[in-house]
Amino acid sequence: MAIPGGSAFGYARDIAEGYQVVTERSFKGLTRPEMDQLAFEIDRGLRDIRAEQVATDDLPLIQAKNRKIQRLNGALMMMRSYRQKSKL
Repeated sequence: MAIPGGSAFGYARDIAEGYQVVTERSFKGLTRPEMDQLAFEIDRGLRDIRAEQVATDDLPLIQAKNRKIQRLNGALMMMRSYRQKSKL
């Protein structure tokens, strides 16, 4: 089974934006190389989002940035947990 959304980059971007909800079942059909690629793209997305400079007085943008970071971080932790349980 291929990565939903066509590419790992697109899937990671959709997770960050909140278009894709990630559960452990989301990783069930992925192979080890696909999970490696997705983890790489999630890490890259986290670095890109953290590198964004947001004005300190713009509360909605700060909250949006933090939500993106939280979604990607949660997906990465869930993937690591899934891989640990299934020994992938």
